[in-house]
Amino acid sequence: MTKEERNLALDALERIAKHEKECGERWGEAVVELKQLRAATDAHAARWEKLAWLVITTALATAGTVITTHFVR
Repeated sequence: MTKEERNLALDALERIAKHEKECGERWGEAVVELKQLRAATDAHAARWEKLAWLVITTALATAGTVITTHFVR
């Protein structure tokens, strides 16, 4: 192996190490963002679930009132 080939290989290894470091940092940032998105999604899901129960309860109460009113007459 010549000196030029060795230097080229060392340069490539340094570039690979730098690339891996940058990718690791970006991956860490992505994981943090994904965790924040998960928390936000869970919060939104809880709100929508409450709204769904409110709509279902209201619909059942209305149906019950209409049926009861219809049969009581």
